Amino acid sequence: MDIELQETYQEKALKQLQADADKIAQLIKVQMDHLTMPQCPLYEEVLDTQMYGLSREIDFAVKLGLIERAKGNEILSLLEKEMNVLHELYTRE
Repeated sequence: MDIELQETYQEKALKQLQADADKIAQLIKVQMDHLTMPQCPLYEEVLDTQMYGLSREIDFAVKLGLIERAKGNEILSLLEKEMNVLHELYTRE
């Protein structure tokens, strides 16, 4: 594969993964703004499903050599930190 084309695919993959992560972060922020009970089954199911889907996307991109495993782990780690902040905010209330 042409190196320039590979770099384009890598950039597109990273942008798409980041966009998907941003959508999940937005869901978390909406919950923070409303401090809706994070133990709500629907809330947990949606976030769990979204996080699982993103982790599968990252695994696929890593297998294709489009991103490094460390970058994928960084994306997931940042989202997990945001979810922890949400839980901390709720438990303080």
